Amino acid sequence: MLSFTNLSLRAGTQLLFEEVSFTIYQTNKIGLVGANGSGKTSLFRAILGDLDSYDGYINYPNDLRVSNLAQEVPATEEIALDYVVSGDERLMRVNLSIEDAEQSGKTDLLGDLYAEYENLNGYTAKSRAEKLMIGLGFETKDFKKSVRDFSGGWRVRLNLAKTLMQPSDLVLLDEPTNHLDLDAIIWLANWIKSYDGAVILISHDREFLDDCTDGIAYLDDRTIELYPGNYSDFEIRRATKLAENEKNYAKQQRQISHIQNFIKRFKAKATKARQAQSRIKALERMEKIAPAHINSPFKFTINESEKNSDPLIVLDAVSIGYSSPILEDLTIVIRPRDRIGLLGANGQGKSTLIKSINGELNLISGSKSEGKNLKIGYFSQHQVDDLDLDMSALNHIQCLDKRVSEQEVRNFLGGFNFTGNKISSSIELFSGGEKARLALAKIVFEKPNLLLMDEPTNHLDMEMRQALTLALQSFSGAIILVSHDRHLLANTVDEFMILKDKRVERFKGDLEDYRRIILGRDSIQNEDKEAIPQKKQVSKIDKKAARQVRAEISKIERRLERFQRKLNEIDQELSSSDAYKRDSNINVQSLLREKIGISEQMEVLEEDWLQRHSIIEGDEFYS
Repeated sequence: MLSFTNLSLRAGTQLLFEEVSFTIYQTNKIGLVGANGSGKTSLFRAILGDLDSYDGYINYPNDLRVSNLAQEVPATEEIALDYVVSGDERLMRVNLSIEDAEQSGKTDLLGDLYAEYENLNGYTAKSRAEKLMIGLGFETKDFKKSVRDFSGGWRVRLNLAKTLMQPSDLVLLDEPTNHLDLDAIIWLANWIKSYDGAVILISHDREFLDDCTDGIAYLDDRTIELYPGNYSDFEIRRATKLAENEKNYAKQQRQISHIQNFIKRFKAKATKARQAQSRIKALERMEKIAPAHINSPFKFTINESEKNSDPLIVLDAVSIGYSSPILEDLTIVIRPRDRIGLLGANGQGKSTLIKSINGELNLISGSKSEGKNLKIGYFSQHQVDDLDLDMSALNHIQCLDKRVSEQEVRNFLGGFNFTGNKISSSIELFSGGEKARLALAKIVFEKPNLLLMDEPTNHLDMEMRQALTLALQSFSGAIILVSHDRHLLANTVDEFMILKDKRVERFKGDLEDYRRIILGRDSIQNEDKEAIPQKKQVSKIDKKAARQVRAEISKIERRLERFQRKLNEIDQELSSSDAYKRDSNINVQSLLREKIGISEQMEVLEEDWLQRHSIIEGDEFYS
């Protein structure tokens, strides 16, 4: 359907890619990934005919219908529902022709026009537009609002609905998940999968790409390589390829060891079998892809404040909101090392709760008490927007502590990939991603013991998201996280709370359960309908049997600890530079075989551990 032959594209004097050739077929769902500046958006512009300065060929049928997500939305008085319906331009032209024929008395034309209107599904247009809007988070009361009544983020959603409304053979989506919450992202991924045409999309959201793509076009080193499968498939293939490079081995093992230690720490405190199993799978995936990120320019850790309090914050019977409560009768205790992810549709109060905990928003009723040594690190788009554009990145950090030397600040900012003139120049020309990185750097520098993070991955690319995930894993303080990035949620928080109908409840399922609920497929009634009753049945074991199962769990954990210590010893030997010298006494191949054998035994033990936990815990989604 769409083919590129010997395509070369420049941005000014910079060659983005050279003589690339590949084909996208009529039902492909392709994710376009690569570093910022590699040419993703420029490729979109070339497809749309907005760029003439390229060599080679872009071939597609003359009647190819292309729908493209525009980034700008005018603040018009047009009614929101009508704005979405107007995405079907051919239907709009027929509708205008009908109105013109009726007003001018050309009744002889009306028969054919109404027939065409029906063929274009004109009579269902508004209901189809309403479904798109509901899927993207709008309420029925929003249908009749004017476009200018919505904020910038909601206008982007209107534009997305308008794009999806347009009949097309190919849809181009450039960062479609910007300004969407998790619920809307899950819905959009499902829409893309069910769409019968081709889709090319640019996104930094791994889970979103996993949900809806069957191919990844990777832009790197002035070429585009097409990989079959979703983003995880691509990342594992790339990790395998890079792992073959021996000089990278020691660096890879340091990253892998970091993730393995986090898996071990999580297992020690895991309390629910379903969440534990989901978390372990997510972390093991990170372990596999670690080699794919060894050359990341971002390397930082988040150190906790030296002093702590327990509890950090107590909210007692509080109601929070603005003129009226969004959440009511909420009691929550936040303790050191709590790691909580907040779930819920847009407007249910996730950001409001974080603002209230931070003290940015006063309570309507109830009380809040703070620990003596509470030190909050708060990230939101508000912090990004409030950066002083006249100051440099260096100045922003120096203002936090005058005692720190300029070289120390430069070293610190280097971990966020701020180097050279980027450190000392005004941030006025910083991109959105660079500003977000600087806002995060300021939080990290302050050494908090409670992180409140409201959509921290907005504007961040894949490598920075990965670095943030690793840093949050290592952080020993408490975290409350709102994010539409399921990769970040799955790998950094230990429990979920769901906000709905002015209440906050513990959610005992995992993110896959939440996805099914959003799509209207209750996992209890579908693929889990056999498993859950079994778990409830076996959870009614007597106390003696429960003690025996707990003893078995402890035995498994001790064996896992011994295996982990042995793995650490092997990794230490393999990471030694002496291991790869010709006269070395270290048998690298033997150590690798031993490592594989131990890892396989650990996998069996981990399955036993999960099964025994499920016997004791049972498994429900809400408490």
